[in-house]
Amino acid sequence: MDEEILGKEGKAPRAWNAKLDSTLKGMGFKQSSHEAAIYRRGNGGTALLDAEMSDMGPLSFYLGIETTYAKRVVELAGLTDCNPARTPMEERLKLSRDSTAEEVDATQYRRLVGSLRYLIHTRPDLAFSVGYVSRLMQQPTMEHRQAVKRIIRYAAGTLDHGLYYPRCPGEAHLVGYSDSDHGGDIDTSKSTSGILFFLSKCLVSWQSVKQQVVALSSCEAEYIAASTASTQAPWLARLLGDLLGRDTEAVELRVDSKSTLALAKNPVFHERSKNIRLRFHFIRDCLDEGSIKARYINTKDQLADLLTKLLGRIKFLELRSRTGMVQLSHKTTHKT
Repeated sequence: MDEEILGKEGKAPRAWNAKLDSTLKGMGFKQSSHEAAIYRRGNGGTALLDAEMSDMGPLSFYLGIETTYAKRVVELAGLTDCNPARTPMEERLKLSRDSTAEEVDATQYRRLVGSLRYLIHTRPDLAFSVGYVSRLMQQPTMEHRQAVKRIIRYAAGTLDHGLYYPRCPGEAHLVGYSDSDHGGDIDTSKSTSGILFFLSKCLVSWQSVKQQVVALSSCEAEYIAASTASTQAPWLARLLGDLLGRDTEAVELRVDSKSTLALAKNPVFHERSKNIRLRFHFIRDCLDEGSIKARYINTKDQLADLLTKLLGRIKFLELRSRTGMVQLSHKTTHKT
């Protein structure tokens, strides 16, 4: 292979991407204007996914990657023979950066949390709990480490679980869920946004993230979460359009707060919106132009609860199943 392409020590991801880009375009593929990693050829024809690449030697595994990786995380924590936990965290657990418990090795704590953060790319059921312990990396204590070990014990008991993608009949359509807690972070009083997007019945995008500002009410916290979801919805719709070779319908966004929907649809609803920063009003533009359609759902059907708070075992297992996380030992369809 050309030494200039391989680069020093045979590793040059940028050069490999440049080579692949030119090769695909030479074969008649066109790069998506919405996602640089997607190339397609013809109308409704072949689509390819590109990504940054590194030469890591012979391919040892690909499908089922999260099972192999999760096992390594369990081994790293020294919990190979542990008793599995049914949920990632206890329902009413409250952790603070100001913990008075004995301090632990911060480097080891960060290594474990960092390993878990990589795992949530395929495990939405871990997103909230891993995000929670990620806030405590500056000066971790024994109780923080115990929380991390509880997450890993849960992962150890669900090594054969993953997202199941059945063949979806009919037209593909995007449906989103947005939710939040209110002031759940006891150190900053900031809320957590939870966002899910499904392509028909298949979960394709999820996010659990602490909000950047302090919400003054639960309505404001929900509004911020819905606006954050609104910034993702048009991009996902355009990306889907690229893959299908045609325009797609408006994305449906499901919210369990009637006051939030009223605030999003009524620009003169001043009393409740005067303290909300302008950037969070993006949802109004999306509703006006018709790129999203927002509708109310009952709280019991709010699937994004999985990403905003610690849940009891029964509710957690219900939402985990409804988001597509199942035991895959008897499934024939590939997991993520």
